[in-house]
Amino acid sequence: MTFQRARTEEQREIRRRAILDMASAMLDEMPVAAVTLNELSRRVGLAKPNVLRYFESREAVLLELLDHFLQEWLTELAGELAAGIDENLPMAERAAAVAEILSRSLSGRVVLCDLFGAQGSVLEHNVSVEVVARYKRASLDRLTTMTALIQEHLPELGENATPFSLQTMVMAGALSAYSTPPPSLQAAYQAEPDLARFHMELKDSLKLALTATLLGVLPRR
Repeated sequence: MTFQRARTEEQREIRRRAILDMASAMLDEMPVAAVTLNELSRRVGLAKPNVLRYFESREAVLLELLDHFLQEWLTELAGELAAGIDENLPMAERAAAVAEILSRSLSGRVVLCDLFGAQGSVLEHNVSVEVVARYKRASLDRLTTMTALIQEHLPELGENATPFSLQTMVMAGALSAYSTPPPSLQAAYQAEPDLARFHMELKDSLKLALTATLLGVLPRR
């Protein structure tokens, strides 16, 4: 696509949306680490300096996408939890159901988990204080939303619902790296099947981690 120079706020917003949409499409094709500003500029039909008029860096683009994907997930998660948890079940059974739903839901969102994994080590670097502070403020709102969802179905968690919600996102990002090995590692696993013990299926490994965490912080009765 090609663009004429943006002269109004509406036109500028169209450019921003086009950049975000293209970056999102690229993430469907490749991991976060492979998304470059040069390739994004080429695909969106803007010179790199022009892309930088709308986003100060590649990381700023991806942080905004991460917040967007997180909002989408939390909206869907509310329905999944409401439909999948019987409030009359004992606490331990509700905890198991929460872990199952979270792991199933997150494992179906590979791009979101990949962005979670890159957040602290990559995406929050090469951005200004203004950009990262804006993102963190939005993240606090998302964390509050997720905490309320978890507390609705597991009120016994109390204040532990907040660190559990945060740890869920962190674990999803960390474990996703082991569930999508690069081509060289896949070849090594095929050549030496015993090495494949290091490969983790995201849903199963995340469910185990979340279940263990929940059972560890829930009150003993």
